[in-house]
Amino acid sequence: MKSKQVTYQTRIKADAKLDEILTMYSTHLSMVCRNLFKDLISNKKINELKKEYIKKYKITARQFNSCRLEVEGKIKSYNELRKNRISSLKQKIKFLEKKIPKYKNLKKIHQKKRRLFNLKTKLQNLEKETKPKLCFGSKKLFNKQFYLEENGFKNHLDWKKTWQENRNNSFFLVGSKDESSGNQTCQIQKKDKKFSITLRLPNKLSNIGKTIIIDDITFSYDKTKIIACIENNLKRKVLQKQKNLSYKLFGQSICYRFKKDKKGWRIFITLDLFEPLWISKKENGVIGIDINSDHLAVVETDRFFNPINSKRVPLNLYGKNKNQALAIIGDASAKIVKDSITSKKPIVLEKLDFQRKKTTLKEANTKHSRMLSSFSYNAIINTIKSKAFRSQIEIFEVNPAYTSVIGRVKFAKRYGLSTHLAAALVIGRRSMKCSENPPRSLVKIPDKKGSMRAFFLPVRNRKKHLWSFWGKVFGILKAVDAPHFQATNSRSSNTPLPIEIEILENCERNSHTLTVDKTARSTSLKKSLLHV
Repeated sequence: MKSKQVTYQTRIKADAKLDEILTMYSTHLSMVCRNLFKDLISNKKINELKKEYIKKYKITARQFNSCRLEVEGKIKSYNELRKNRISSLKQKIKFLEKKIPKYKNLKKIHQKKRRLFNLKTKLQNLEKETKPKLCFGSKKLFNKQFYLEENGFKNHLDWKKTWQENRNNSFFLVGSKDESSGNQTCQIQKKDKKFSITLRLPNKLSNIGKTIIIDDITFSYDKTKIIACIENNLKRKVLQKQKNLSYKLFGQSICYRFKKDKKGWRIFITLDLFEPLWISKKENGVIGIDINSDHLAVVETDRFFNPINSKRVPLNLYGKNKNQALAIIGDASAKIVKDSITSKKPIVLEKLDFQRKKTTLKEANTKHSRMLSSFSYNAIINTIKSKAFRSQIEIFEVNPAYTSVIGRVKFAKRYGLSTHLAAALVIGRRSMKCSENPPRSLVKIPDKKGSMRAFFLPVRNRKKHLWSFWGKVFGILKAVDAPHFQATNSRSSNTPLPIEIEILENCERNSHTLTVDKTARSTSLKKSLLHV
């Protein structure tokens, strides 16, 4: 069965003694991680390091595996980030090289060339890297030692104390379904309405004892999932003692992370939850969602995938801090999941990547930059997925290519939907592979200013992919919209005339030729249209 990792967190009541023990535990394993990182990037063999580290640092094999997994995860994360940074820098350089010749201000050209040189230098340095560079404790805090007064430190010793606390403030303990209670080093038990944790100490701290017990642990939500996981591991243990081979079907790994902040210690428990029995059925229809910078466009369909309900969920994140934004995203996601539970229909999301768009932020206009910077796309997707999974609602993801264009041409006028709601309908229909063929009759296409334009569409070219046709339509609409918006802004009181665009078919190559009707409103508009 498929499974998904879910993490729960809680605070523990740590007295001075427990705080001291956990701090020593964290300091010791953090030191092991830093030394292990140094040895791993030196290409030393992990099996040899394991024997050496267990003896040298007086830790168990499972504690070494926890450190190894944490360090390997950091290295992998750094390498992936490096690839993304290289790709991002290449896109920024390419964008700037195209943009610089268009500037007329000499001072601006000079500054852009300086920026271009800096970007190329960064790219060269990244491409020359052969080993990952990690700063345990964060590079930001490390650099604060050079500006002590500006960052609120009395002296260098004050900074060093904060630095040491920051790099030694957490430790990770990996689990496995084959181990007792899902984790050999740290085990959770249920005591009445609360929980307790038995933590195995490193041999380095043997003077304190072999284990410590942390009591009075509570979780604010989803206690049933944790209890079910504990019972699952206990059942595996009982069946294994009875030599019943069915024990292999039971057991769940539990991973723990202990982290200290200003308020005290927190425990993060990560479980592998199996895919539930979904209460949502595609046969009932779907709920398509189009994610925008300030709202979510939601459309519910029937079993024939025709829209029966639509709404706009506000999602204005501009000017909000992290916690406020997460609260707004959580409320919006809860509304959508609640509707899905009532209708028992799965949710369909689009799969987007804004990384490429964000590379051009410095050259874009201020309004566009604010929109992309404030747009927590990943947070929205993850929150909806998480809430849906817990509510047994299935999630589907589709390629969002040309959904806005298809919705605008085919469904906006037909069902009286806005362009965003029409795109949400296309997203929902695409999950069921519904037809995206262009309509054969004349349709009227609404734009964002409320006007309409007539559009003739022919039979598509079957030798090419359908999206190649929609790509050409997108290019035409984009060219038409730019001067049209300028005209409507200057003459907002006048009703703009519809623009007729006829897509004719070239008999020789059987490809679409796009032309503009002579009855277009102005000469300037004609010049702006693309001829493909």
